[in-house]
Amino acid sequence: MEKLIQEFSSNISEALKIAAGVTFAKPNQDIRNIVICGMGGSGIGGRIVAQWVQNTCSVPVMSVQDYTLPAFVDKHSLVIGSSYSGNTEETLFALEDAKAKGSTIIGICSGGALAEFCKSNHYQYVIVPGGNPPRTALAFSLVQLSNIFMQLGYAHAAILDEISNGRLLIDSESAHIKSEAMRAAHELQKRTIAVYAGANYEGITIRAKQQFNENSKELCWQHVIPEMNHNELVGWGGGDNRYACLFIQTGDLSMRNQKRFDISIERTKSKTDKVVVISAKGSTPVEKSIYLIHLIDWISLYLSDLKHGDPIEIEIIDYLKEELGKIK
Repeated sequence: MEKLIQEFSSNISEALKIAAGVTFAKPNQDIRNIVICGMGGSGIGGRIVAQWVQNTCSVPVMSVQDYTLPAFVDKHSLVIGSSYSGNTEETLFALEDAKAKGSTIIGICSGGALAEFCKSNHYQYVIVPGGNPPRTALAFSLVQLSNIFMQLGYAHAAILDEISNGRLLIDSESAHIKSEAMRAAHELQKRTIAVYAGANYEGITIRAKQQFNENSKELCWQHVIPEMNHNELVGWGGGDNRYACLFIQTGDLSMRNQKRFDISIERTKSKTDKVVVISAKGSTPVEKSIYLIHLIDWISLYLSDLKHGDPIEIEIIDYLKEELGKIK
């Protein structure tokens, strides 16, 4: 896992080269909404990219993590299936639903059934390198999704440049990132972690939760400001030192949300002695997201190291897939 996390930067470079060699044709139908289907490490890229493009995309973008699609999906929908293995059953079922509805479909995968589905139905798709845990292949889905949005006119033309700048940033900050990650891991160890950030970085908080779940084998929850202030902040009245808070400071909150952020830190500090603040670096939300993804990946690995765990092991997921495979 250490090697795979270290390769995030080189994965971005490889993903950008793949994107440079792919051209997506404009849909024949007028597109009125975009749905990104994907689960786990494949699906989180859709959530993050949807937030990156929310201020430039002229149509609604929705992520789906299930077997079926919402009723509004029709021939005017662009449905993007993102499955690293190409065999994620929920995503494959959802794409069959999209096919029946006459939607425009694009696939992102390393092969498998999704590649065959796209090939046999003459849908556009892009192949990425496979063979690793999906959560370590986030660079490929982030770049390919961004490229699709950019080429079809739903993201600004500089989005891939911003991803490249994020790669340069994490390379230049590598020593600092690892030092900050180790500091945070020591503070967070042996606690149930709550992750908080501004609403525009909800995808990053979900990615953090997933990494603490899978790499660190820890329960975790996440929430965003300002919504957290309308419910969960009250819940901290029952908080104690069993819990730790990880606040993600991005430096681009509105004045009122920054005040909410600061007060939330102050109030949770009265309930737990472990409140950790990490700060993003970068000039844009894309660059900051790349930085935070890499930093949090290292935190999750160091948490695993501190408890002498195995960050690769996902035995329960393998068991679940095996049991589902028995259903005819």
